[in-house]
Amino acid sequence: MSKIVSSDKVNDYLERYMEGVDKRNPGQPEFTQAVREVASTVFPYIADKPKYHENQILERMAEPERAISFRVPWTDDKGNVRTNRGYRIQFNSSIGPYKGGIRFHPSVNESILKFLGYEQTFKNSLTGLPLGGGKGGANFNPKGKSDNEVMRFCQSFITELYRHIGEDTDVPAGDIGVGGREIGYMFGQYKRITNRFVGVLTGKGLEFGGSKMRTEATGYGAIFFLRNMLDQHKNTIEGKRVLVSGSGNVATHACEKVLQLGGSPLTMSDSGGFVHCPDGFSQEQIDWVKELKTVRRGRISEAADEFNNITFHEGRPWGVEADCAVPSATQNEINGDEAKTLIKNGIKAVAEAANMPCEQAAVDAFVDADVLFGPAKAVNAGGVGVSGLEMSQNSARIAWSEDDLRKLLENMMNDIHNSCVEFGNTSDGPVDYLAGANIAGFVKVADAMLSYGHV
Repeated sequence: MSKIVSSDKVNDYLERYMEGVDKRNPGQPEFTQAVREVASTVFPYIADKPKYHENQILERMAEPERAISFRVPWTDDKGNVRTNRGYRIQFNSSIGPYKGGIRFHPSVNESILKFLGYEQTFKNSLTGLPLGGGKGGANFNPKGKSDNEVMRFCQSFITELYRHIGEDTDVPAGDIGVGGREIGYMFGQYKRITNRFVGVLTGKGLEFGGSKMRTEATGYGAIFFLRNMLDQHKNTIEGKRVLVSGSGNVATHACEKVLQLGGSPLTMSDSGGFVHCPDGFSQEQIDWVKELKTVRRGRISEAADEFNNITFHEGRPWGVEADCAVPSATQNEINGDEAKTLIKNGIKAVAEAANMPCEQAAVDAFVDADVLFGPAKAVNAGGVGVSGLEMSQNSARIAWSEDDLRKLLENMMNDIHNSCVEFGNTSDGPVDYLAGANIAGFVKVADAMLSYGHV
């Protein structure tokens, strides 16, 4: 029989644990925020399970197995030599090779990549696939750069990174600032250097080993999870008004799937502001935004000039009245005050399609108000899930059909949802999806770590 451990003792243990994490990682607020979120829900679960404490599992989980930093010199179109900093954080390989995206953005630093790699470890565990957690990137901004400048940067970046990755070691993918163009340039350079055609990167073009459904996977998967949350609580996505932030790959496909399932996607955004369509975007308008962002690389405000029923507004979309919110842009994009506004306006469910888009104060507000809250590591796991399926196809030299992959994605999101329900069920109130996702992801990784001994 399990021993009951008081909440005071758990809280004391959590604070002492976080004191050590903060001390070892000074000046890394995003990373320590991510660790606290996991630890606060996992500690009550492991409080009466000494094997995890005696083997310092959570302490070891908060240390990446390897953190690589390197310079990336490249030449711009004017012949000037430029230098950026590149990273790869190989966080945890207990259940499989490191797997996680590469991000090119001026904000990239060690703290952000460590938080992303840490989250990725639990997210990959939830997929049920044998994938470890990692993340990488550079403080390079592809916006405003020519194709040739982006190509030269990508080639320089992979010329260093290639020695640290491999199809059975570490398989990067795309992320913010890294799409099909950048993956193509990096894969081409990897192949050139190594003389090997292997599945070392995912998100590749269909012409050279990419997978159907990969582009849609994160956005579609997020809405499948949102639908599952609503269904679990005797509700439906049909007829729901949904706020979506961002206007890239994840956001546009989230809007598309909301529309397909009978809901109304009301907003999209970028760093300049957001657009609002009170009646919900049509498929034609969503396709227009896809073309705007992937081909013309324009600003979301242009949608208001193109369509009479769309208006542009500065700021973020969280003041618009709606039933559900799907933050799909970047970390910490909903603060505590914005969460309170969403609650006041009657929000019923929040599904984090971006990585850690809600500040802790926002998460606390949603949970306290009994708003259904789907954490990123569960909600946006469809992207890495289909990346894992791309790895399988590359290894077997096969290509599955779009219908097969769509069914695999939907089934995977159902399984992830069910795992969250299993570990997050409460006797009085909605499912605690935050605790459920963290605990379900933790158990698999932790038990694998125990099997290896102290490594």
